[in-house]
Amino acid sequence: MKKFFVPALAVVVAAGFASMAFAQTRAPAPSASPPQPGTVTPAPASPLDGLWRGTSDGGSCNAPLDYQLTIESGIVDGSAYDTTAQGPVPNTKKSAPPPPGPGLWQVHGLARATGPFKLISVASVKGTDQRRAQLSARSEGDALIVSETSGCRRTARLVRG
Repeated sequence: MKKFFVPALAVVVAAGFASMAFAQTRAPAPSASPPQPGTVTPAPASPLDGLWRGTSDGGSCNAPLDYQLTIESGIVDGSAYDTTAQGPVPNTKKSAPPPPGPGLWQVHGLARATGPFKLISVASVKGTDQRRAQLSARSEGDALIVSETSGCRRTARLVRG
């Protein structure tokens, strides 16, 4: 019986693996319109596409930000840098120094060619001190106007280049 059981078990296991292999090699579902070989469909361009740079006023914090934003197919990605941000000062009381204020902000969002659009800025800080701010942006002639909706309420006029 043992001589018959081992080969029979091997045949059953092999048949099981074979059925799993055949089940995985199904043809993919047909697409509505197959892409032509060698063609790439570009993302739709936005009239705001390009590199935008500028400096904000100091706002209520008296700390201007240098903006550099890239817009590609309406997707905004960039940064704002506070040139006045200082690191922690020496602490004469021998306790832990305070964390530095945010000097670098990451800016993200979706641009719209007409009307205002919202951007999100996130401070690049260490630890659990997460800071976020919402920005409002709009196209005005050949410029992009970016304003903070809270906090320091700084406003920047960005130009291409």
